[in-house]
Amino acid sequence: MSQSVRRAALILDSIAARPKTVAELAAEFGLHRSTMFRELQTLEDVGYARRRADGAYVLAFHLVSLAQIALENLDLRQAASSHVRELHEVVGNTLHVAALIDDTIVYVDKVEDQGGVRMYSRIGSRVLPYCTGVGKAILADLDESRRDAVLAGTDWKAHTARTITSRAALDAELDMISARGWAVDDAEFEDFVNCVAVPIRSSVGVLGALSLTAFRMVQDLEALQHRIPLLQRTAARIAREVG
Repeated sequence: MSQSVRRAALILDSIAARPKTVAELAAEFGLHRSTMFRELQTLEDVGYARRRADGAYVLAFHLVSLAQIALENLDLRQAASSHVRELHEVVGNTLHVAALIDDTIVYVDKVEDQGGVRMYSRIGSRVLPYCTGVGKAILADLDESRRDAVLAGTDWKAHTARTITSRAALDAELDMISARGWAVDDAEFEDFVNCVAVPIRSSVGVLGALSLTAFRMVQDLEALQHRIPLLQRTAARIAREVG
């Protein structure tokens, strides 16, 4: 990848995280303001960034349309949509579908909690595989070399006191997940949230995972685990739909 293309991609990642001004971006990337302004003008010209009235730059709507096209072309998202919403009518909690795309795990569908409480996750964002239910459900179904590829570059950051922070500890948990067929996030990414997750498998291997998430003060892991058979049946229906 050329330096200019890489920098443009990183600028888009930066303003996706939060709106930023030319001065903020110039400081972040170590560029003169005029150079950064030209970079942003180019991104504006192709419809990838736009300047707000307050001077901050945000992602433009052309990127939104491209992202939607990409999501619509994912077989797993299409296959899961109706089944996940049917399940949501029964369980009511937040449901996520994540897909394994090459060596990256990405959220491809989400239905929010019926109580109106919104989770941090966003469709299209990458999943942290070592501290999420869907991530661990997928990793447990991979052979060692593929697992290595998905985990390459992991910094093992401790998001909470419960986060797994080493490959050895993660591998031990993945062995247990593989044996029982489901994974948990026991307040490992956010200390007030937990979830259970099951893999979505086809004849060619694991495609992704389905998870049920709740606030710990509302439902503990034991309560969520009663929903695992429902998740597994839904995951099987999704896999059959993919074919």
